Order: sequence, then structure tokens, then C-alpha cells
Amino acid sequence: MFTLAPRARCSISPSESLLWQCCGPSPHLYPHSSRIQSLSTLHPSATAEQLKEVAIIGGGITGLATAHYLSKAAAPHTRITLLEGGDRLGGWLHSEAVDVGNGQKVLFEKGPRSLRPTIPNGLLTLELGVFLHIRELGLEDKILSTAKDSISAQNRYVYYPDHLVKMPGPGMNVLDAFTKLFTEPVFEGLLSAPFIDFFSPARPIGYPDESVQSWFARRFGSKIAENLVSAVLHGIYAGDIAKLSIQSLMPWLWRTETQFGSISRGMIQGGLRAQNIVHDFRLRDILLHREIVGRRPRSDRMKAAQAASIYTLKGGLGELAHGLEASLKQNPRIKIERGIQVVLSTSATDGKGGPRPIERQFSHVVSTISGSKISEIARSEEGYRVLRPFAEIPSVSVMVVNLFFADPSLLPVHGFGYLIPRSIPFEQNPERALGVVFDSDATMEQDEIIGTKVTVMLGGHWWDEWVAYPDEDEGASMAKAVLRRHLSISAEPKAIRVSFQKDCIPQYTVGHGDRLWRGHIQLKRFEGRLRVAGNSYTGVGLNDCVRAAREVVRGLTSDEEDESGLGWALDLPSMRSPPNPP
Repeated sequence: MFTLAPRARCSISPSESLLWQCCGPSPHLYPHSSRIQSLSTLHPSATAEQLKEVAIIGGGITGLATAHYLSKAAAPHTRITLLEGGDRLGGWLHSEAVDVGNGQKVLFEKGPRSLRPTIPNGLLTLELGVFLHIRELGLEDKILSTAKDSISAQNRYVYYPDHLVKMPGPGMNVLDAFTKLFTEPVFEGLLSAPFIDFFSPARPIGYPDESVQSWFARRFGSKIAENLVSAVLHGIYAGDIAKLSIQSLMPWLWRTETQFGSISRGMIQGGLRAQNIVHDFRLRDILLHREIVGRRPRSDRMKAAQAASIYTLKGGLGELAHGLEASLKQNPRIKIERGIQVVLSTSATDGKGGPRPIERQFSHVVSTISGSKISEIARSEEGYRVLRPFAEIPSVSVMVVNLFFADPSLLPVHGFGYLIPRSIPFEQNPERALGVVFDSDATMEQDEIIGTKVTVMLGGHWWDEWVAYPDEDEGASMAKAVLRRHLSISAEPKAIRVSFQKDCIPQYTVGHGDRLWRGHIQLKRFEGRLRVAGNSYTGVGLNDCVRAAREVVRGLTSDEEDESGLGWALDLPSMRSPPNPP
């Protein structure tokens, strides 16, 4: 595909800035005519045989998984370099064993703490974990599953307006469920919502996208959006439903309204069944699912996890990153470099008239860092950003506070935890908490001592306008205040950890699909040599990141016409073009 420039053989120190040239034939970006001539006749698609030197920017879960899949799919001569700016791999996956006295330890998760075996992305992550822990590391007993009939699976709560409310679901009898629907303020408008939806007009023709808040208020009433939907999306995106995109987050609802005029009519006419479930079981998803479940043999642990509500690992999800790192280090074709500051440029200078950094050339580059970061470091000769649409993808910051109490009976209720809607009165949530996870219920068997373990999540979109963030002591005080007010827990914890995750969750705001399309078009200028994957684009969850890694590698090592790493996701009809009139 590309003629390869000689690689630099000098040693690289962490403080050095690297120039990764992804040269292409666009006259606007690459003005040297001799270079244009030498590359313009080369075919833009890559096969496994054409991959020579591949750089993967970012050592988070997407970068690690990309290196893993590429090492399996690429030709034996392909060299892979994984570049991480920090001193550790794993990104937001960070599990810490904390000594609480007498040599006994509890596990604190600073990032994701459990996974769902959803179809097909969740099964893909499960398969990856099983591969690493069973086949390579021999740690089958590390996989911990939580059954669907467990307390944590059946008991989930919302805090509104001043108390915990259990959500109707498995394990609750019909009478109790209806009683709650009629008596709890959080469910106001829920019983009448289907009728409102059925008789409400479809959205006007020409709507390219809409906020989650606007869509739910228009179809089901504002109370549903403010009290329930906002709480759910606090738990997933830590985001503001007034800004998040319904088309990107819930495309099946958007498309069903397009096809049938309302969700109720769609259900009556079969719109949410079989081939009309568009959230989106595309052919690609179905084939991937068949591929995963068709592999034999499967361990008992994998079968149990696949049938579980959630699963995790004995040493926390950080073990997934550690397992990937250990596996990659055993491969002589893979080189891992840490503390590296990367500059992506198409010019012979730093883009600002400065001296030319140390140059190393690769045939292909996969960026797994955030959209805003790749947009910042990828610049033209004049210093202009060449991937500006990705700079428009915002992120929110979350403070995670882990607490362990010696008393195992502190929780007033048991379950997975509770979420807090945006409609809660300020006096009930001045700290701007998003929710609380009851870790001692949700993920058992990880600790060496019995007690009460919880995680308080603060911030998200609530803190968007803050000019300064709480420090660790302030964060700890805020978390304890939330527990005292909501759960009447006034005891002092035996252990506490505060982690501030800056810009950790990308926000798929209104127009996200359009931004992906514009970024996809701009990436095509590189003729497949620069691609992106990660939580800025096609899903913020760990399962989504693993799927993105697999798909970007598939695009690199096959004849698929995906030159950006995003094409596999952009085949959604709801993302491909403005919706058809209802």
C-alpha cells in the first residue's frame, strides 16, 4: 500500500516528541509534489500482507485490544508499536487493592467495575477475557458472575425526591409494582405515557437529530424524561439529557418513530420485534454473535458469565488490562513505549515553525485516544487541525469516591445501588452526585474481609461550568455527606480513595452522527493509513471499546471499504442520512 521510509534507530526518551508521518496524496495536506507522485498510484485499501509498521496511539483498553487483535490477524512480518503518554497502561481501567488493617485488603475500582454479557459486544469482551485468563494465564477462577436472580440484579433504586425508590422489575410482585407506580412521585406520568405517545404527532419532517430530553418529553411527557431517563443516563454517560443525542444513544426509538409515527404504534404493528429491532442487530452483529457462540469448547465459567446479569474479575477489571499487557509483552513483534508525547503532522516542522522533532514513519496509525486529543495533535503544514469534527465531541469529568466500612450491616436496603435524576431538589443533592453503587452487594468475593463497600460518583455534567474542582479531601467530605443524607450512614470509613477522572466520558450530544460522518470523510484523505477507535465515537462502555478495536483491525486486515475505523458503525440507517418522513 505504501512505500516505507526508513525507521529511526535511535533510542527514544520519554521527554522526546515524536513526529508520526501519515503521508497521503491530498494536495491540500501534502504539498510536496514528489511525495504525491510516489504515493498517488498506490491502492488505498490495506490487507494483512501490506501492513508493515503499525503505530497504535493510546494504551487504554481500546489500544491494548487493538494491539491484541492485530497481532492475531496481521501477517507475521507486521511490527506493532503501542504508544502511551502516561506511565501505566489500561486507561480508565484501574483496580487497587487497599489494606484496611491486619494485612486484609479490599478492592477499589476507580473506573468500570462490572460488565454485561450483552449481544454481541459484551460476549466479545467476555471471550477476550476468557482467552487471556484461561488459555494464556490459567486463571479461570478469576471470573466472577452475578446471577440474574441475585439481590443486586433484582434491586435497583432511584433517589427521588428524598428517599430511595425501588424500580419495578424481576422479584417484585405485580401488586407491589402497581402500588409504586401509583404512589411514588418518581413514576408520575408513566402510566399515561403510552397513550400520550400513541396520540402525539410524529416529529416534523427534516429533523436531523434531537436531544434525549426533547424526544422523551415530546413522546411521553417531560416527567418521564426528568425523573427516570435522566437518572439512567447519569449512570451511563454522567451526561445532560438536554444535550445528549437520542439518535446516537437510542437509535431504535428514533427509527421506530420514523417508521410508524410513534413507539406505541410500532409495538402494535411489530415494529420492535424481529427485523425491526434497529438498535441495531445488523447483519454484522448477527454474524459476530454466531461466530462467538459457535466456538468450542467453552468453559463452565464462560457459560455462567454469559448467562449472568453482570460479571467481573477477582482482582477487578484492571486485570483485563494487565492480562492484555502481559500477553502483548510475550510477542516479539510488539513494542510498548510509555511516556511518549505524540505529534501527528504532515509537514517537516512541528506545525508552528519550530524545529523538526525526531521522526519515525509508519505504514499505518490507529489512534485510540479521545477525539479532542487526536484533533489537537493532528495538524497540517500550516498548523491547522485536520480532524476538526472530533474536536467538537465534548467530555465530562467524574470524581469517583470508594469507601469501605467495617460494619457489614450499614446499608438500609440491598441491591446494585441507586441513581439520582436531574429533577431532584438541590437541597437533597448539593454535592451534585450522580449515583451510588453498593459494591459489597454488586460484586462479591473480591475482598478479604466482610464489610460495607460503596462507590459514590460525583460531577459529570453538573460540573461542566465549574472553574475549579474539589480536591481529594473535599471529595471525601462530599461523598460522606451524600451517604449521610441519603442512607443515614454516619460512620467513618476504614478506607477511602478519591479519584478525579478528567474528561473521562465522551458526550454524544445532538449532532454526534453528523460529526462522525464529517470526521470519517476527513480521515479518508489519509487513504486508510490513519484510523480511529475508542469511546469518543461508537460507544462509551468497555464492551464498546473492545468491539471498536476488533472492527478497526478487521478494516485494516481485510478488503472492506472502511478507511477511517468508523465505517462499520456508520452503516446504521439512522446515522447514514437524515431520516425519511414518517
